[in-house]
Amino acid sequence: MKKKILFVVSLLFGLMFIHSGLNKFFNYMPPPKDIPENMVKVMEAFMTIVWLMPLIAVAEIVGGILFITNKYRALGAIIIFPVMVGIVLTHIILAPSGLPIALVLFAINIWVIIENREKYLPMVR
Repeated sequence: MKKKILFVVSLLFGLMFIHSGLNKFFNYMPPPKDIPENMVKVMEAFMTIVWLMPLIAVAEIVGGILFITNKYRALGAIIIFPVMVGIVLTHIILAPSGLPIALVLFAINIWVIIENREKYLPMVR
């Protein structure tokens, strides 16, 4: 039962990151109207660094695809981890209204990392 729950959660998590990464490339979803002004300034600053948003988008798409597959879920979790840290910090500092969702997603990522901890042990030995 635990494996089925983990698969469903991983599928939804991975699809969300794939969607987010594709949106960075194709801009098919308009940004919400109620974004705080300081968040808009930060996003404009990120856009001036031409290579940053495509890099994040590729990490989200590749990490999301790997997160869905059982064999490569551990690698996907590690690829998405720095993006998740940035998302959580952004919501703590700039937009606290989205913090609960960011913390749930961060907890899912941590859960998958803990479930696959034996795969990471050879790297730290």
